Amino acid sequence: MSTAATKEAEDLTFTAPKTESLAALLVARERPPRPSALAASVTFGWRAMLKIKHVPEQLFDVTAFPIMMVLMYTYLFGGALAGSVDAYIQFLLPGILVMSVVMITMYTGVAINTDIDKGVFDRFRTLPIWRPAPMVGYLLGDAVRYVMASIVMLTVGMVIGYRPAGGPMGVLLGVVLLLVFSFAFSWIWTMFGLMLRTEKSVMGVSMMVIFPLTFLSNVFVEPKTMPGWLQAFVNNSPVTHLATAVRELMAGNWPTADIAWTLGWAALFVVGFGAITMRLYNRR
Repeated sequence: MSTAATKEAEDLTFTAPKTESLAALLVARERPPRPSALAASVTFGWRAMLKIKHVPEQLFDVTAFPIMMVLMYTYLFGGALAGSVDAYIQFLLPGILVMSVVMITMYTGVAINTDIDKGVFDRFRTLPIWRPAPMVGYLLGDAVRYVMASIVMLTVGMVIGYRPAGGPMGVLLGVVLLLVFSFAFSWIWTMFGLMLRTEKSVMGVSMMVIFPLTFLSNVFVEPKTMPGWLQAFVNNSPVTHLATAVRELMAGNWPTADIAWTLGWAALFVVGFGAITMRLYNRR
């Protein structure tokens, strides 16, 4: 046998046991623990924030858009509806805050639909994680955007004359209630994001649903001057209950009925549309 052949045989002799030992070690080693539902959801929420980092233009709807909404409606309607900007901003700001944040929630469905087109969701479904974690992660990431929009709008409102009688605690309670409702309301758009084929379809359907809900409410004026049939719709709208609750909390009051209605609507959205969303997600 040649020297080269002998050397190769020796190498194979010493390599085989090492390979077997490595395989045995890998089999014997315990797998890492499965992430908890909270850990998985937070991870996907962080992924949503990283997307904003790489595409900062996504923050336009929580910065420039809220500022434009506050200034436009305050100075456009203030003198005609309340006699002055200072008087109207006390009524308008909590309502326009609700309207702006609720409108922003529709971008959750757009983001989901975009990821579906890219094939990312096929990978998500193969991961050994809590099944709703990707959806909850989207909503957690968007909750940060809702907070940013609230801060921007409250800052602009304070500059032009808004003075909440409830103080910092009343403002905080109002914003927390708004965030809870918006988190629940976003499940409607996750359903549309999974159900519809294109990003434009999601945007179009979302606009068709959200505009009547936000404009046919008490965001801009009290419903007393509206026709009776319209008052019946406005007074029972989830956005009206939310706007009234946020407005009263920031004014230092405790509107028990409107808070209860708002939380009830939130629970209904999560139970109803959350269940439909997960059914579509598992079958897609």
